[in-house]
Amino acid sequence: MSDIQWRKASYSDQNESNCVELAQRDATAILLRESDEPQTVIATTPAALRALVRAVRAGRLDHLSR
Repeated sequence: MSDIQWRKASYSDQNESNCVELAQRDATAILLRESDEPQTVIATTPAALRALVRAVRAGRLDHLSR
């Protein structure tokens, strides 16, 4: 996965090693990883990632952090 261009979250300080990074492998796969654990990569679809982001923004997952 060395040829993949990873992007840090826009809310992350670019010098920090504790943030979420995203990459697009192809039209059907989005990759996610924690910058402090780059060997662990999760693959998802663009549609599933959009659904997750919508749920987070709407607060539908807030109860999980309590």
